[in-house]
Amino acid sequence: MQVTLAKSAGFCFGVKRAVDQVYQEAEHSRMPVYTFGPIIHNETVVKDLEEKGVYAIGGIEELKHLPKGIVVIRSHGVSKEIYEKIAAEGFRIVDATCPFVLKIHRFAEDYSKKGYHILIIGNASHPEVEGIKGWSDPAGTTVLQSAEEARNFKLPEGENGRPNVCIVSQTTFNYNKFQELVEIIEKKGYDIIVLNTICNATEERQKEAAEISAKADAMIVIGGSHSSNTQKLFEICKKECENTYYIQTLDDLDPGQFRSIDNVGITAGASTPNNIIEEVQKNVRSKR
Repeated sequence: MQVTLAKSAGFCFGVKRAVDQVYQEAEHSRMPVYTFGPIIHNETVVKDLEEKGVYAIGGIEELKHLPKGIVVIRSHGVSKEIYEKIAAEGFRIVDATCPFVLKIHRFAEDYSKKGYHILIIGNASHPEVEGIKGWSDPAGTTVLQSAEEARNFKLPEGENGRPNVCIVSQTTFNYNKFQELVEIIEKKGYDIIVLNTICNATEERQKEAAEISAKADAMIVIGGSHSSNTQKLFEICKKECENTYYIQTLDDLDPGQFRSIDNVGITAGASTPNNIIEEVQKNVRSKR
């Protein structure tokens, strides 16, 4: 069996940086260590951190009842308001926000102050997008992720003095879909600034996944069930290869599905540890 593993599979720069920072704090800090939300969308890593005494908190209210310590901001980032509230509660902040996400925060804040309507292309419920929204004027910010939403988009009533639109994107959004939505918005006649803030690593990962799955008889996509970038990889691979399987760990893999397959491709989301990827790769080869 030929097994092709995507070179871009696994931790991206921002995720590795955040995870390394949490483990460093867990090892060296004498204070309690918390993460604001799961440090990454990977249950295995989160469980391992819990065993080391690092717990994810769900919101500011939880902090009010916890011993003072360190709060690590995950790679997704948070809103300006959340950042200030954590500090106000007396916790020390370790900011592990991905530098590429921080750049979007600056764009949203700066262009909002200049009077632009901030249009974020991405999943409104994703923590990264929630954080980005928190750096611009709420009355002048819109989030959309579908062609229908793009076609229905228009500047809110009463925004005649805000004719300019600044478009940014969730870092893990599908690049081709981003281009499609931008083209729809451009036809509306607004003065538009388009800032392609999709991470280069995401573009590379999606492109490689499409290339491998187009040649594969079966495709395995590894990642957490709540991982936005992994879900997008699955969509891309499924479009190219009908036999595409989404798994979180080796336990989810059924080796019998690959016994008559000669060519298997493997990719993984940005929150997937290398040891999980290696286990899947070895198992596919040995269980044919």
